[in-house]
Amino acid sequence: MDLVALEIFCTVAREGSVTRAAEVLQRAQSSVTTRVQQLEEDLGVTLFLREGRRMALTAEGETLQGYAMRLLALADEARQALLPGRPGGRLRLGSMESTAASRLPGPLARLHARWPDVQLELRTGPTRALVDAVAAHAIDCALVALPSPGIDALPPALEAAPVFTESLLLALPPGHPPVRSAADLQVVTLAAFAPGCTYRQIGETWMTRDGAGPRVLELASYHAILACVAGGHCAGVVPRSVLALMAAPPALRLVPLQDCDTVLLQRRGYRSAALEALWAELAAAR
Repeated sequence: MDLVALEIFCTVAREGSVTRAAEVLQRAQSSVTTRVQQLEEDLGVTLFLREGRRMALTAEGETLQGYAMRLLALADEARQALLPGRPGGRLRLGSMESTAASRLPGPLARLHARWPDVQLELRTGPTRALVDAVAAHAIDCALVALPSPGIDALPPALEAAPVFTESLLLALPPGHPPVRSAADLQVVTLAAFAPGCTYRQIGETWMTRDGAGPRVLELASYHAILACVAGGHCAGVVPRSVLALMAAPPALRLVPLQDCDTVLLQRRGYRSAALEALWAELAAAR
């Protein structure tokens, strides 16, 4: 069992397919299949259930995945620790959709221009999923909004520091009467991301009245959320910075909700030159 075999195993597990894993790794499919089979023979267990072209982890495979991700992350950290003044290697960054769109293009462009040896991998998702991914060593750090839905307090193994402050707005359909509280709302549906999104939780809490929360229409982008709001039957929580990206924002009624910190989350004690370089660019963008 070596690091190359573990990387191939984790890629197949993530992609759910030898074909897609081979494309990601730029290896022949036969090579990927052989390395997985060798790993199974070495460990004496079946790691995948093969259903046609689909590869699903067995219980033993799920156990190995947790260890493999930690070993690979530790190996990356060790490589970078040997060259503290030369940021390079892989940096796996998670981000909320809004942050990736409105806050990251500039800092990441400058990071690449200054430190081209840093191999950045960006994953977007709701806060709770990103918190879980950092804790599981699936990513190295993440830009999230805390507190996370379903997580009352950060696990002791994680730490976070504020980076940006977002002004959150409740977007309402054009022509909606003025709103001071949930009692003034004429819509009962919240257009929002999947569960685990902090902004969704803030919207649900604000729109709750008489102990009943809003119906939720789950969507995958802010453009879709704003389109549904403009259609007249939904409300949506949107950061002001996202609206600022639009050349012609829709003419909606916007109600200030609250300011919410975006923090950079990482495992406690995790350090790398690439992460320090990212921190420097994020700080310069404040």
